[in-house]
This record gives sequence, C-alpha cells and structure tokens, in this order.
Amino acid sequence: MKKYFIFFLLSFLIVESVSAQSPEVITIKKYGTENAGNIIKEFSEFLYLPNVAADPVGQQKNADFIMNMMTKRGIQKVQLLRANTVGVPPAVYGEVNVPGATKTLIFYAHYDGQPVNPAQWAKGLEPFQPKLFTDAINKGGTNIPFPADGSYKSEWRIYARGASDDKAGINAIINAYDAIIKSGLAPNYNLKFFFEGEEEAGSPHLHEILEKHQSLLQSDLWIICDGPIHQSGKKQIIFGVRGDVNLELTVYASKRPLHSGHYGNWAPNPAMMLAKLLSSMKDDTGRVTIKGFYDDVTPLSLLEKKSLDEVPSVDEQMKKELGISAVEMKGVTLSEAINQPTLNINGMQSGNVGKMASNQIPTYATAVLDLRLVLGNDWKRQQQKVINHIKAEGYYVSETEPTDEEREKYAKIIKVVSNSDGVNAQRTSMDLPIIQKVIAAVKTTTQNQIVLQPTMGGTLPLFLFEKYLKAKTVTIPIANHDNNQHAENENIRIGNLFEGIVMMASIMMFK
Repeated sequence: MKKYFIFFLLSFLIVESVSAQSPEVITIKKYGTENAGNIIKEFSEFLYLPNVAADPVGQQKNADFIMNMMTKRGIQKVQLLRANTVGVPPAVYGEVNVPGATKTLIFYAHYDGQPVNPAQWAKGLEPFQPKLFTDAINKGGTNIPFPADGSYKSEWRIYARGASDDKAGINAIINAYDAIIKSGLAPNYNLKFFFEGEEEAGSPHLHEILEKHQSLLQSDLWIICDGPIHQSGKKQIIFGVRGDVNLELTVYASKRPLHSGHYGNWAPNPAMMLAKLLSSMKDDTGRVTIKGFYDDVTPLSLLEKKSLDEVPSVDEQMKKELGISAVEMKGVTLSEAINQPTLNINGMQSGNVGKMASNQIPTYATAVLDLRLVLGNDWKRQQQKVINHIKAEGYYVSETEPTDEEREKYAKIIKVVSNSDGVNAQRTSMDLPIIQKVIAAVKTTTQNQIVLQPTMGGTLPLFLFEKYLKAKTVTIPIANHDNNQHAENENIRIGNLFEGIVMMASIMMFK
C-alpha cells in the first residue's frame, strides 16, 4: 500500500521531525513556501466579510466569495444548494471527479459565525478586521503587520470572527486541493465540497437541503473540518458529536417588585425558588439527579473505550489554564465527561446587581438550561425528563405567563419554553475500513500520537447526514484549543492553519 506523506508546511513553520520525505512531500512543501503570502492574503479577505448567521446579505457575500475560491481552482459544478424555505443561507457545493477513483469523500465546513459584541473584544481589535499578533494576546502577543514576504511563524495568530470557527476549515480544505493539483499530484478519491451557512444558528433548514439534493450528496464518507485539536497539542480524529437542546425556565412570584424590608420573610422570592430548583437537578458529585437522565445512553464499544483510555490527560493543564482548582464531576476526566449527557446553566437573571442593585424582592427569575446529549438520548425525551422533574418538585408548569386565576390556585408557578429544534447526537464506528484509511492518512502527517475521540464535546448537525443521506461522518479538527470560538478575541494559530492543509491533503491523497 503506497502512502503519500504530505507535509504541506512552510519552511519557517515549526513542525515535527520526520524520518524521511517522499518526492511528493518536497514538491508540496516547495509549493507552500512559494504561495504562503497568497494563502494568508485570501484568508484575510475572507475574514473581512461579516458572517453572522442572522445577516442574509453578509451571508450571501460569504457564499459568493467561496464560490470564487472554488471556481478559480478548477473545482467543477460549483453552485449554491438552497433549501425550500425562502431566505435561508445556501450551502456552497462543488465537486471533482478523479479518473479511476472508486470512492467519494465530501468535505464539510461552515461559513457562518456567531454574533459579535465589539465592546468585548480586546482594545484595538475589530471582529471583522483581521489582525496578526506574535502570539496569543493573553500570552503577551503584540500586533504586527502582515509580512509582505510571506514569512509567517507557527505561534503567530490571526484575530477575527470566523478565524477558527470555521473559515479556517474552508481555507484548509480548498487550499489542500489546490496544493495537490498545482504540485502535479492527484487525489485518490472523487471529491465533493459542501460549505454550510446556517450551522451557528442550529442548522434549522439543513435537512431541507440534504433531502432536496440527496442524489448529488451521495458519498462514502463525510469529512467534517470543524472544532479544535486536542488540548495536549496533538492532532485528533473525532467519531461523533453530542446533541444539544435548550430549555428556558421562568419562576414567578409577586406581580410587582416588593420592598425587601417590608415583605422579606413573607413574600416568596423567585430567585431563591429558582436557585433551589436548579440545585435539585444535580448532586455534589456533578451527577444529574433527574429521573432517567442517563437510562437511554448507548454504551461505548470496547474499541471506543480503549481509545478513550489512551487519550492523553490534560485535566491538570486545563485547571491551571482556566484558573480552577476542582472539577464538577469527581473522579471523571475531561475526556470521559464529554462522553456523558450534561445539564448546564447557560445563564440566570433576576433583579439587578452591581450599581443597579436595590433592596427588593423581584417578580420573576429566569434561567436557560443547555442539555448536551450523547448517542441514545432523544432531545424531546430529554427535555421532558427535566419537565417531569420540575413537576415532581411541586411546580405548576405552563407555556405562558401565569393568569390571575393560576396565581391564586398554585403556590409554585414556572413557565417552561422548550426549544423546538434540538439536535441529536451521532457516532460513527471506528472499525469501518474507510475510517481506518482516514486514521492512517492523518498518521502520515505526524510522528506523535493521534488522539482518537469517540465523541466531541460540542455539537454539529451530523445526525442529519445519517438520517437523510444514510451517510457516515468523521471530524478532523484543526484549530488551536484556545481559539476563543463563539466568544470575543477569536483567533487561529498560523501553525494550526497550515497543519490543517496538511491533514486535508493527506486524506484526499491517501491510498
């Protein structure tokens, strides 16, 4: 079995040593050295385009930019795949038919991004004005101009919304193909490209696109380029994702705010009521106490358990990095924790704090719960388990604000708004032959251990590919673990960007 050892990193990047380099490696490395400036220049132009999921005009500009990237590289049948619902951001599609190829890979990334609050970004940073820094800002990195000679260093970082999540993935996929072709080499698979524009909004219309274009989107495997590499710095391959669904809870008490002196100890306090309710949902070991919460979890296979045991521990590293001394689930590693369903509090609100604080008993208290799901959980069923627990705690549950009649009848009233577009978890078997080829391909890019994770902590709509296309998926992340995705100061480490190109090229070419 011939292997193409693709190491498409620039000569100035710090890379792991290799025992030998094939002619293909040398050729592609030369291409990278000569085109580094153009790769970063195009990437920066891409980052200048606002890509907030709720902005259809901005989303269309991003889709047009990607189409141009693909067309000028000779990718065929470049087109926009639209949902039946009007106004939905399209998916950008293209394909390459390779003579003699018997299998097809589809490469996926998304071009939409999370909303931004410029006031929260570091001084001098604008979310859609990419800037280059010598290191992470919190490590003392300083802003420098983009070098005219294309001489980038591994530790340098580009700061901008979408830099890591997930325009880096699109950049890596398209430039991997470009590097192969312009170096006189060839992919071993038929290739398809699918770049979504609605992932950060929960992919509510992705199923329409998949169902409408079923025949076009047939493949042997989807390669998902999203998310960060392992916290240890090692490359990782992820075989599944957690599902996700939300609940909004609002506890009601008095119809008007009350003086805490005149009414304290007498009028119910909704903030205290909500705090007690939330506290009843978990014990001191971090286990969810809701009845049946873990009952329908599909156990890991023996191979998945073995891979999980071999994941490097980063618990002490991350505790130090995050400034925490203890973890929620006692005796459970980070890797083990993300393979279990969770109940998280995303936020709570009641009354005022800080300079706006006043001596009052508020009228209501609100919290948003985030339920992360693993294989076997159903998002509707998981929501209902929480609602059943709330009822068992003595609450009258409504979907609307309480009426006067309900206030007179029930002592404990809560409004529960159930998210109606949850996402279930998905997991692909590690022992499939084509999966083994992907693992082998990624191994050719490094002499270090490849981390094999049964499940990613985050959520992608991968169950939809399985449901509508009967497709298998595997996720190959490229971003640095401290990339601040979804938050202020999002960034991509230059070394990770180019390592991503390496991995995508290795998968396209591996035999």
